[in-house]
Amino acid sequence: MKKQKSEILFEKAKNYFPGGVNSPVRAFRSVGGTPLFIEKGRGSRIWDADGNEYIDFCGSWGPLILGHAHPKIVEAIKTTVEKGSSFGAPTELENKLAELILSNNKFIEKIRFVSSGTEAVMSAIRLARGFTKRNKILKFEGCYHGHSDSLLVKAGSGLVTFGNTSSAGVPVAFVNETIVCPLNNKEAVKEAFSKFKNEIACIIIEPIPANNGLLLQDKEYLQFLSDICTENKSLLIFDEVISGFRIGFTGAAGYYNIKPHIVTYGKIIGGGMPVGAYGASAEIINKISPDGDVYQAGTLSGNPVAMAAGIAQLTECLKPGFYSSLERKTQFLIEEINRIQTIKAKIFSIGSIFWIAFTGKEKIQNAEEIDADSMKHFKKIYHELLQQGIYLGPSGYEVGFVSEAHSVEDLKKAGGILSSLLNN
Repeated sequence: MKKQKSEILFEKAKNYFPGGVNSPVRAFRSVGGTPLFIEKGRGSRIWDADGNEYIDFCGSWGPLILGHAHPKIVEAIKTTVEKGSSFGAPTELENKLAELILSNNKFIEKIRFVSSGTEAVMSAIRLARGFTKRNKILKFEGCYHGHSDSLLVKAGSGLVTFGNTSSAGVPVAFVNETIVCPLNNKEAVKEAFSKFKNEIACIIIEPIPANNGLLLQDKEYLQFLSDICTENKSLLIFDEVISGFRIGFTGAAGYYNIKPHIVTYGKIIGGGMPVGAYGASAEIINKISPDGDVYQAGTLSGNPVAMAAGIAQLTECLKPGFYSSLERKTQFLIEEINRIQTIKAKIFSIGSIFWIAFTGKEKIQNAEEIDADSMKHFKKIYHELLQQGIYLGPSGYEVGFVSEAHSVEDLKKAGGILSSLLNN
């Protein structure tokens, strides 16, 4: 495997960017070695600057559900950008994408487009606070909601705590408005509402936690969160930046048939272009400016190029059998990996998302159940996977994604390689 060009590019990048990258996980710190500089992608494959070819199961961290450079998305982007890339004014494309989403999603009535998942979550939190006139929020250890200040908080030493900042530069004042509870623990949530009665604006959760392993929650637990929010006049926010339009067109809300008060979405609604969104009932979201007194704005919100790409992608996702086909592909991959019965890992999955966990447990539902020491096994096989043409996100805590572009041959090859490596 040639790496010379990636190595040269990385050395140059260190002069321009902190750590040589524009997002931390790209630095390969979890797996060691030099990060790959990607040159191009098509279908299920990507090629790096040295010409090495890989079957890609990262898919830009999930949004490329149709694969790379899908012809309909490429054509939509070309046609639109030739008319102009940004106006900072309304376009018909915003209406078309909103109608496509809302007419096929019974869980939200109105939507607001933004530029990223982080911005969507940040705006949803502000909306919840503005609507309830409360300040505190409750989040869970093991769920990631972007890098806004009030959400970069990790659990402290108690069952229910204000936690500690997980980043320098986050003021203690922000931390003191964020309650952190362990996942899958009803008593902790009950204690929080008892301790901070009439102070909690919202609970925010990834209903399918997929940023710190795949910590699948029971429907009964998610329903409990919905019920306790209703009882306490708090709002439930489903952060569906990963699961939205990936598990199904209506995401985890549709999968579990639980209606949250606010839902956030990410790049998948833009065909891989920078975009995010948050949606809610008309009553709640009409608190947003200019109708209401909760301010949120963005020059690139509803960017026409992103809207056109999103229309092209989500139209494909609405094809009959689209999601069931993706799930069958994912199960086929897992069956290929498990063909050797003695593999030293467990493959967790839902829809077209999968996670390789080095554990003997049948369930992992909170962050504390992940053995940090097990990550050394992922690090050991990661570079061998690259040598054999398989690309996953460079961390054992990251999930993998199957796309429409993955062929049976892709899945057989990848499954065989993973099975062999996980057996050694």
